[in-house]
Amino acid sequence: MQLGMVGLGRMGGNIVRRLLRAGHVAVVYDHNPEAVRGLAGEGATGAESLEDLVARLEAPRVVWVMLPAGDITEATIQQLADLLEDGDTIIDGGNTFWQDDVRRAGQLRSRGLHYIDVGTSGGVWGLERGYCLMIGGETAIVERLDPIFAALAPGRGDLPITPGREGRNPQAERGYIHAGPNGAGHFVKMIHNGIEYGLMQAYAEGFDILRNAASPALPPEHRFDFDVADIAEVWRRGSVITSWLLDLTATALAEDEHLSTYSGYVEDSGEGRWTIQAAIDEAVPAEVLTAALYARFRSRQEHTFAEKMLSAMRKGFGGHVEAKRPEGDRS
Repeated sequence: MQLGMVGLGRMGGNIVRRLLRAGHVAVVYDHNPEAVRGLAGEGATGAESLEDLVARLEAPRVVWVMLPAGDITEATIQQLADLLEDGDTIIDGGNTFWQDDVRRAGQLRSRGLHYIDVGTSGGVWGLERGYCLMIGGETAIVERLDPIFAALAPGRGDLPITPGREGRNPQAERGYIHAGPNGAGHFVKMIHNGIEYGLMQAYAEGFDILRNAASPALPPEHRFDFDVADIAEVWRRGSVITSWLLDLTATALAEDEHLSTYSGYVEDSGEGRWTIQAAIDEAVPAEVLTAALYARFRSRQEHTFAEKMLSAMRKGFGGHVEAKRPEGDRS
């Protein structure tokens, strides 16, 4: 299939590369001409502007927007809406707030355009591992675009099929799912990221306790000098808490068990906040996820080893570099 991609950053560029590897055709645009030229050299067709990108696509056109959530995505989608024609489709694969998807879908529908929201997980590793996709939108359009989603998803790999899944949707076993109507894809991704906060916080706090087991505040006979890198490694192998996040933790600790290159200043993408708001709206208790979000707020005031762990994991799976401390912040 042919796809237009707007935004060639850490994930957008690799999504295009994975599609090209699968035999699909991509027309790409980014405000950075170097990014466009780079992908053109790998087999994509470069565009000089949004107008040029739309002109190079065949109807019915499909344009995937992979930009930071917020104003830049909103403005880009509105620009595309003015350029596209009846029957064309816009996909938003960023971390957009799901209620914005519902609003946009209605607006675009009135103009004869289709809108698909795709929660995309995979970070900087997605090119090789594939992307877990959570999709919201009209069934007919999602089905028509299935070759794109199937190419981006990880596939079954060597994971055994979960017992009892006989007769259920096989797409989930391949790493992608049509979650429901517009907004459903990003809603599921929102909760995914909220859970991610909680898992990361649990690992971070546990390793902080291990590291401080040698504290001089403890009686000498109660002190332990643990090798946290070795503990992370042994837990990766057969324990019930093994995960990709633990793999990333073990890698970071093997490189530097003190995590001295991290300050512990931890950002949040916004999805953790939206998850907590959804819990409030639904009157669902979410103590762990709420506490994990608040821990990130606190990290911007005082920094512990646990927060350095969070920074290391965020860099590991998503290539997230710590934000510079705001001017005047002496914490």
